[in-house]
Amino acid sequence: MTMDNQQAHLLKSDFPILNTAYKGRKVVYLDSGATSQKPQVVIDAINQYYRLENANIHRGIYRLSETATRIWSEAHEVVARLIGAKAEEVIFTRNTTEALNLLSYTLLPLLQGRTEIVAGAMEHHANLVPWQQMAKRHGLTLKIIPMLADFTLDMTAAQQLIGSKTAIVAIGHVSNALGTIHDVHKLFAWAKALGALTVLDAAQSAPHLNLDVGKIGADFAALSAHKMLGPTGLGFLYGRRDLLEQMQPWQFGGDMIAEVSYDDAKWNELPMKFEAGTPHIAGAAGIVAAIGYLKSVGLEAIGAWEKELLKYAIAELGDVPGIKLYSAGEQRSAGILSFTLATVHPHDLASLLSDDEICVRAGHHCAMPLMGRLGVSATARASFYLYNTFEDVDMLKVGLIKAVELFG
Repeated sequence: MTMDNQQAHLLKSDFPILNTAYKGRKVVYLDSGATSQKPQVVIDAINQYYRLENANIHRGIYRLSETATRIWSEAHEVVARLIGAKAEEVIFTRNTTEALNLLSYTLLPLLQGRTEIVAGAMEHHANLVPWQQMAKRHGLTLKIIPMLADFTLDMTAAQQLIGSKTAIVAIGHVSNALGTIHDVHKLFAWAKALGALTVLDAAQSAPHLNLDVGKIGADFAALSAHKMLGPTGLGFLYGRRDLLEQMQPWQFGGDMIAEVSYDDAKWNELPMKFEAGTPHIAGAAGIVAAIGYLKSVGLEAIGAWEKELLKYAIAELGDVPGIKLYSAGEQRSAGILSFTLATVHPHDLASLLSDDEICVRAGHHCAMPLMGRLGVSATARASFYLYNTFEDVDMLKVGLIKAVELFG
């Protein structure tokens, strides 16, 4: 499928929340970077599970339990195919944050005595603080790849930072704050040539780009269902099987146990080894439907359409008085645009836009160190997805001009 403005309007009709008026206004949703809206097929899949298929997985020898187990297993296979992995290499977690924290507590035995972790200047807190705290716990050093003035990573500095002492290179594929798409292929190639482990935060890329963890060179990758049309409370950790088999679990109980006595326990096979307790089975039904929807549209088409929206937004919003855009441009960015207005605090701006049902994010976007490097405490952020249109950008521009006029 090729996407254009007309197609985006048609897709918008699949999302109930985007077609429901509040005080006579339909929502203009420009915050998909925080969480995406859900199409009816996803809502239906979750509803059907709770209405007709609800049971716990694995040990129940009856129809409902067998159905729930099938849904759970199918979800692993569907997610694995999406990212070019095997089903046993996909661990279901609560979200990207939990997946990355899991790694920060289990990778130490794989570091082979290396003492440095390298991350980028634009990382989300979820791909910064776990490594920061891991470094504090174990006497490691966290090194940061600096950002250039054009909002891209300094690749010359990166190549110098990644060396024989590097244990882990952890990079967000797409900056959630600025939208910059990082050259993870090159970064990970340098890392792997020197024997370092590679960790990809794919929370902002998986919903928009074709993702093949093998081709990228990721030893591990983390992503979330809720940013890709699926339910909240469900995330995924990809890990190379040979590495996952060497790692110890960090949570215990339920299906992750194969055998247990009062003195010891043996762990189950992958992926159950890392999936303790009753999981989010309804979420598994939802993500299968969500990925099916995304594939019917085409991730390549979605990514291309978002670049068109970003190009249009940069051109249209650029002449709003007092605006400053923080973007590497549509060729090097996903559909995210951060900005400030000289006379309006981002929180006041977001509140004013909300009066017209225009939804943007305002704040530090879980990237406080980055905001410090930009010299601001916060920005406003519009993030686009397959259901956004040129008219949504036009409404945002009207709202920004209104804010400038109101705040002088």
